Amino acid sequence: MTMNMKRNIWLSVVFYTAQVSLAYAGGDILLPCAQNYPDDEAGRLKCYDQRVAPASALASVARKNIVPDENSETSTAASPTPSTKRSYLARVWNLDNLTNWDPSQLGRLQPYRQSYLLVNKTSNLNRQPYSPAIGHNTPIPEDLGAAEIKFQLSFKADLGSQRNIDLLGIKTFRLWGAYTQQSYWQAFNIKNRSPFRETVYEPELVATLGTGRESGLKLINFGFVHQSNGQTLLKERSWNRLYLLGGWEWNDTTSVMVRGWQRIQNRSLIDDNPDIGDYLGRGDLVIRWEPVDKSQSIALLLRNNLHRTDNRGYTQIDWATPAKFGNAARMHIQMTSGFGESLIDYNHRQNTIGLGVSFREW
Repeated sequence: MTMNMKRNIWLSVVFYTAQVSLAYAGGDILLPCAQNYPDDEAGRLKCYDQRVAPASALASVARKNIVPDENSETSTAASPTPSTKRSYLARVWNLDNLTNWDPSQLGRLQPYRQSYLLVNKTSNLNRQPYSPAIGHNTPIPEDLGAAEIKFQLSFKADLGSQRNIDLLGIKTFRLWGAYTQQSYWQAFNIKNRSPFRETVYEPELVATLGTGRESGLKLINFGFVHQSNGQTLLKERSWNRLYLLGGWEWNDTTSVMVRGWQRIQNRSLIDDNPDIGDYLGRGDLVIRWEPVDKSQSIALLLRNNLHRTDNRGYTQIDWATPAKFGNAARMHIQMTSGFGESLIDYNHRQNTIGLGVSFREW
């Protein structure tokens, strides 16, 4: 006989004993109350409560703790835990405060943007990067290969939060520190010793305001972001921005994030890329779709300078396919078109296609 069966038998005896006691409560148990308080109704009722409550409580405890036989066809969990359904924006920005990380350790490191590793090929090599800044013209064309390895690593940490605000439609506040690194490695350019063509560093500070809504506008982000390639002289590219982002979501499958930014002008005598806003734009739009089973995801990124006469933009489509590699990676396809595939290529137009793996976001 299993331990569960023994426990069930014991609790059943207790339960039915308590029920029998209650059934006969109108007899011997309650008789002294009627005798001792013949004219005191309040005292008599109090006496009834004192004598009936222990048996009632015992029956309640027994009822809650009876555990059905694990082999029974009608077996159910004693304390069922409801499955929590979390949408993409809720998971990424912890809008429902259900993070699995320990907040005492700054939330540890959590995924931010998609992390991936791709073999990437371009239709138009930028052999001679150019910037209108003084002395930023590359005099000699570089010997580059059309195919290279592109990878991105992105994470963030929870720096602090405030819940239950309820001010102007805002329910929660959370502060994040984030970091994204994107590298372009000429791994197949063996004759030139496979150099890294560029690595872009992007630290951010993001304040997230959650609205607490089930659908529609779910969050507003205020952010400061620095982006640079860490190079010097002819290849140096960098800029700082303040941005405002709104995040909408419907049916737990489709999300839309719209962001607009303002560049913080460089006060130094030489701006590495004074016209970067004319190419990388004033804002972007990300539309993301993911089925309920999270087997795949499709994301569309649109970036534009919002100029009527000299319009420039960038389009990127990412598809994390249902094909899995273990529990952490999926096959990933990425296609881009326009200006700004990398920071040094901010004013260079090209089309690229990449195939590789992306790592689990959430």
